[in-house]
Amino acid sequence: MFKKIILCLIFFSSPLQAVVLENQTSTDVTDKQCLECHGVKGYSAIEEKHGVRTKRAIDVNYTAMQQSLHGKLECVECHKDIEELPHKKEKLETVNCVSCHEQLNPVHIRKKIKTIGRGANPRTRTPDVVSQTANYSRSIHGDPSKDNNASCNTCHTAHYVFKSDNPLALNFRENSPQMCGDCHQKALSHYKKSVHGAALLTPWKGDSATCTDCHSSHEISESKGITAHRIVTKNCGSCHEKEVHSYMSTTHGQLAWLGDDKVAKCIDCHRGHYTQKTDNPKSMVSTENRLETCKECHEDAGDRIVEYRPHGNTSDFGKYPGMFIVGKFMVGIVIIVLIFFYSHSILWFIREYKERTIVRYTQNSKSVMVHVKPERPHSDKHFQRFSWYWRLNHWALALSVMTLTLTGMAVMYPDTEWAISAIDAIGGPAAFGIIHRTAGVIFLVSVFGHGIVVLRRVLMNKDFDWFGPDSLLPRWKDWDDMKAMFSWFLGRGKQPQLDRWTYWEKFDYWAVYWGAIVIGLSGVVLWASPTLLRFLPGWTFNIATIAHGVEAFLAVATLFVVHFFNNHFRPEKFPLDTVMFSGSWDLEEFKHERPLEYARLKESGELEKHLVEPPTKRANIIFHIFGFTLLAAGITLLAMVVIGFIKHGLV
Repeated sequence: MFKKIILCLIFFSSPLQAVVLENQTSTDVTDKQCLECHGVKGYSAIEEKHGVRTKRAIDVNYTAMQQSLHGKLECVECHKDIEELPHKKEKLETVNCVSCHEQLNPVHIRKKIKTIGRGANPRTRTPDVVSQTANYSRSIHGDPSKDNNASCNTCHTAHYVFKSDNPLALNFRENSPQMCGDCHQKALSHYKKSVHGAALLTPWKGDSATCTDCHSSHEISESKGITAHRIVTKNCGSCHEKEVHSYMSTTHGQLAWLGDDKVAKCIDCHRGHYTQKTDNPKSMVSTENRLETCKECHEDAGDRIVEYRPHGNTSDFGKYPGMFIVGKFMVGIVIIVLIFFYSHSILWFIREYKERTIVRYTQNSKSVMVHVKPERPHSDKHFQRFSWYWRLNHWALALSVMTLTLTGMAVMYPDTEWAISAIDAIGGPAAFGIIHRTAGVIFLVSVFGHGIVVLRRVLMNKDFDWFGPDSLLPRWKDWDDMKAMFSWFLGRGKQPQLDRWTYWEKFDYWAVYWGAIVIGLSGVVLWASPTLLRFLPGWTFNIATIAHGVEAFLAVATLFVVHFFNNHFRPEKFPLDTVMFSGSWDLEEFKHERPLEYARLKESGELEKHLVEPPTKRANIIFHIFGFTLLAAGITLLAMVVIGFIKHGLV
């Protein structure tokens, strides 16, 4: 070795050699020349900092380097600023791995693989290399403003870069704890004492999670930030799939994913690097420590808070009987209602479409048949169906329901892109919660306020027939009308003569009250949980979450499909019925839609009292703008909920 060093010094101190190398460009510098010095084992550079001189090894094991992924690269392909030998270290720039990897493309990769002779598929390698580099650049490790940060060579070494699944790689998953621990020593000490670290030391007991399994390799962010939480939670699901799925169905998981730092995350209950088995007395969620752990957030909670099921589900009756029963019951209601009314809507559409007038005409010597919507005569009078205060109540209901859908379904399906975007646009989960609860209050006041007014009027009218045509209570005629409608759907009879309130309108009406009771009661329980936790068992809030979410889903699936179809989208009404905006029907349309009510009012002489002037052209335009805006908003919300349902299901 000593002889090689002497020869190297003689070579570079020779005047002749200096002349030869003085004007040498990077294209003339070869690996062989570099290795004259850097190939000598123990070759070092002297660095001085604060008066202290230290040695930094700058030797290269060329044989080992050739076996790595960069083995066929020449030195100057990375050290591009070396234009002469010998070079002065203070003038050299740090090698920029990022700029090279970001520019990789399939053609470049294919050429390199062909040159190196490796059998990897460039179509699969390219996205990984480029995307991981981009992720690193956006990560906290890639932030140049951070001191003592991890550069590429910190985790991959400078010259011996191997695939991450190669045990020779510094970043091989089983090597990563020690590699990361060089900087994160406290985390490493905790990890070694955890169930994950212990399992890594005893591989015969099974595989275990290492640093990169939980934190990823290149998407490292601030440990207490929302991005880190999402990455870690998602990666926990790689091993604990059922637990993460159930956690994301709870208020904890939903709000934490959206950025609420006041709710429990995985690391709050399992202590991240110091995770222990749940039956270990040292575990934060063991029987001995669970109450204390819960009270870290819920200081005033009663002892029965430990009955809360942070990973409960609706599939295991043995462990979670209450959640199982409520979940199956609510889902059963959803299935029955949707099957019945979706079938009702489809059959109605088919029958009304067939009822259209068939017109035949000739086009390009061919006979063409089209279905044309029948034209009905119009009257210069309108029938007043809804007064201004009921229309105002409908507006309050419509706007509050749409707001509740946006804010509530964003929480139910928090990791959909639209939910995250909506939360960010509105100002975070705190603002989202205020808007949701405000809309909830408006909804409940509208529903139950309406009920109180109606009940008061009915009680004051001593002659009111509780099961007459003006009542919204179900009666036998509704059953007969429904049977007759299905017969008409199937072409086995005529369409029934309908009175003031139809059976589907009564369903809409009472479904709102059912929904208001279930959603309202469960919502109040969740809203008042800080107080109610003192008295109620923890599982109450699990059940409230299930009932609240499933009933809200049912409301969306009926209101924005069945209700929209019945009133706007069926062929006779398409594209819009403005009666709820104007409050009135064209008299001829009223006569066609409610023939029994029309006949009864005309016979009694009451019809004239309900006749009003039709809305002006300008008012009609405004009504259509409002109507189409609400329909577009409702359909958009429905599409967003469907995306969430496809991704996560119902419970």
